Amino acid sequence: MTIGNKAPAFKLPASNGETIDLSDYKGKKVVLYFYPRADTPGCTAEGKGFRDRFDKVKGNAEIAGVSVDPPEMNKAFAQKYQFPFRLLSDPSREMCVAYGACADTSAKYAERITYIIDSNGKIEHAEKVSDIAAHVDDAVGRVCGIGTH
Repeated sequence: MTIGNKAPAFKLPASNGETIDLSDYKGKKVVLYFYPRADTPGCTAEGKGFRDRFDKVKGNAEIAGVSVDPPEMNKAFAQKYQFPFRLLSDPSREMCVAYGACADTSAKYAERITYIIDSNGKIEHAEKVSDIAAHVDDAVGRVCGIGTH
């Protein structure tokens, strides 16, 4: 993904039972993070990191996680850890491919990558994640205008 390009459109089922479309976020920044698998140690740490910083982000951006897991699995994951944001399910992997989180539609899991999409629907920041805690802090800092990036 190139910074400044329009974010690829999507329409996916969410953990709260809604169907979410990128256009639902029009006029808002979005932290869109891709994670490999619900309820695994790294994905849990990442989700809890965003959950624990949600009050800082609220009002500045929306947060949405995306995996290839089925909607029921993401719903259980979100409920178990009380995530106040939506987890989106992309079992077809089409969105994951469009965002570079999967090489193709046969990928077993999505790669851990995070995008910040600006209020006009353009890619503002993209990061392949190697350090979960640092990445969550960086993403929150970027959308809240705090810290160094």
